[in-house]
Amino acid sequence: MVEGKRGDGFPFSVPTIRTLNELTFETPVTFFVGENGSGKSTLLEALAIASGVPAVAATATRDDETLAAQRQLASALRLAWASRTHKGFFLRAEDFFGFAKTLSRSRDEMRQRLAELEVEYRDRSAHARGLAQGPARASLAEMEKRYGVDLDANSHGQAFFQLFRSRFVPGGLYLLDEPEAPLSPISQLAFIAMLKDMVTQNAQFIIATHSPILLALPGAQILDFDQQPVRSASYEDLEHVRLTREFLANPDQFLRRL
Repeated sequence: MVEGKRGDGFPFSVPTIRTLNELTFETPVTFFVGENGSGKSTLLEALAIASGVPAVAATATRDDETLAAQRQLASALRLAWASRTHKGFFLRAEDFFGFAKTLSRSRDEMRQRLAELEVEYRDRSAHARGLAQGPARASLAEMEKRYGVDLDANSHGQAFFQLFRSRFVPGGLYLLDEPEAPLSPISQLAFIAMLKDMVTQNAQFIIATHSPILLALPGAQILDFDQQPVRSASYEDLEHVRLTREFLANPDQFLRRL
């Protein structure tokens, strides 16, 4: 449950934030849907800050200058939990590039340190050299076990999946902003299968999305940010779904109008 209190300026000037009173997350998967600027990502970011889940980003939410306004909103939110968890993470699609670069840099630094120790201990016993290299080798092995040997060598979509496979754990809370961005339609279906599997393991997801494919997940709650105040909506009533269907049925008709 979220109770919002009004303030002045952004983000409280956003209509859906200004009129926010109380939201109850009734299902394991909740989707935020709405046009750009409707406030769905802003509220998701504030929820991530208020809940305290770590961010998959180079900068923590408490230090990220781009989230200053969202931290104000987070301080005005009151969260009530049926079951509190400290597992999970917050992910914005645009943050993943920085995260992958940070992993790559850390991996290169550990490999460089191992090479330096190899030279430094070349006249020592293999046992002494092994002890000196042990911490770096263990850290490198753990990173490669979790994220693969070379995460940034994969396509963006493949790297996303590797992250989800490595970081999704039972009982976690996951706040995801437009995770469909790097995913093909087939990959989005595979992502739905992953969500369904994690739901059976007591995970909870709050996802801001534009994807009609993800929104079709059976049993998910859909909160429409094009309405004031925000309210639940059915899949069939969503503008995203209606427009996509009409376009696919007759794309030439739409394109002629442009």
